[in-house]
Amino acid sequence: MSEVKLTAETRTEFGKGAARRVRRENKVPAVVYGHGTDPIHVTLPGHELLLALRTPNVLLSLDIEGKNELAIPKAVQRDAIKGFLEHVDLLIVKRGEKVTVEIPVHAEGELAAGGNLLEHVLNTLPVEAEATHIPESVTVSVEGLEAGASIHAKDITLPKGTTLAIDEDAVVLQVLAAQAEEPSAEGEEEAAAEAGAEA
Repeated sequence: MSEVKLTAETRTEFGKGAARRVRRENKVPAVVYGHGTDPIHVTLPGHELLLALRTPNVLLSLDIEGKNELAIPKAVQRDAIKGFLEHVDLLIVKRGEKVTVEIPVHAEGELAAGGNLLEHVLNTLPVEAEATHIPESVTVSVEGLEAGASIHAKDITLPKGTTLAIDEDAVVLQVLAAQAEEPSAEGEEEAAAEAGAEA
């Protein structure tokens, strides 16, 4: 898991107006907290942060006025329409400590024939991992699974040093039977007409 280095500038102005000014400069307001420290309000370079956040649970190495802190994203607020970053909460972590995060679940392989559907009951899997070794995702094979099959949390192979932070019997993926097509309205009318003729 790679670290992304970012330079953070502390900020003293708060509120919507101040946040808008920060975003106009292509920066993102953020708050850094954890380990019993007072929250630190900072601004981060917008483009670099956006690229970094493409990696789930990315480890950020922050230079805050000469002091280095490691942090992971805990909450990311985006504009609902335009998608730009509005605000980010970052949690300070230390090397060697365990943190609880959610990692994306990817399915691979083809289901058994029959037009069945794969339902992601959980899109992410809560796990506990060392802060500097958080897996980016887990991949699960659904090759050949039949309708009614389920994959539970305990069935997923996790990287070394990573443990489940959820009930091991929790359903993560399940295969739903293909829905039978409903007869068309025309077919129903014809059937009704035939029944009427017979009567």
